[in-house]
Amino acid sequence: MSERKIVIAGNWKMHKTADQARKLVSEIKAGSENGHFACEVVVAPTFTSIWAAAEAATGSSIHVAGQNVHPGDEGAFTGEISSRMLKDAGCSHVIIGHSERRQYFGETDVSVNQKILAAMKGDLVPIFCLGETLEEREYGGTFDLVSRQLSNGLLNVQITDPEKFIIAYEPVWAIGTGKTATPDQAEEVHSYLRNELKLFHGAEIANGVRILYGGSLKPGNAEELLSRPNIDGGLIGAAALSAADFLGIIKKVR
Repeated sequence: MSERKIVIAGNWKMHKTADQARKLVSEIKAGSENGHFACEVVVAPTFTSIWAAAEAATGSSIHVAGQNVHPGDEGAFTGEISSRMLKDAGCSHVIIGHSERRQYFGETDVSVNQKILAAMKGDLVPIFCLGETLEEREYGGTFDLVSRQLSNGLLNVQITDPEKFIIAYEPVWAIGTGKTATPDQAEEVHSYLRNELKLFHGAEIANGVRILYGGSLKPGNAEELLSRPNIDGGLIGAAALSAADFLGIIKKVR
């Protein structure tokens, strides 16, 4: 049995005002045992709601993440945010390279790598997202694609503490579509990614890094997915916007 601690992370995307964020975190916190959970819990609000979520999480083990970060420390980059600013607002983690950032905002493997380096320099835990589209899966390109995304994203990255680096495999075809990779399909890619990690960072680091599943994980399928040896949690979208659904997933963690 793996000793890796399960991570259940909620990506709120462009949802929730500060008041709504405070309410949601308070409801999640109320579902804990004296502020603590059996797994590592992360919420990723919008930038304007980070402070409210962090404030509401006080006294609990809930971590707060940013949804994006700029590679630089500061400067003339209108609309961007730095690691230091995220940290100052109450973040301990940051999502990097989400498929929506790649699809809609032109993020590339190069920019994702720069952001990972900036996050680690700023003492933030990266949640490094990668995954294939339906077209890429159908023509058999899944493994080549995730291998390339992984190796490019990890260029010049030194992982010394595997608990401070998280990967999220998100099959793009299963995000917001209601489709879900079968547990076997997800485990196959997670196992492949862990073996690829061993090539870059050795077995000790690879066996310690958590790899999350990010494709429509919800209370109804969480137990079966989380029972697989290389699936170490989930990066949750729609189900993270409801305390009942999010707690429903958390409660599936053994």
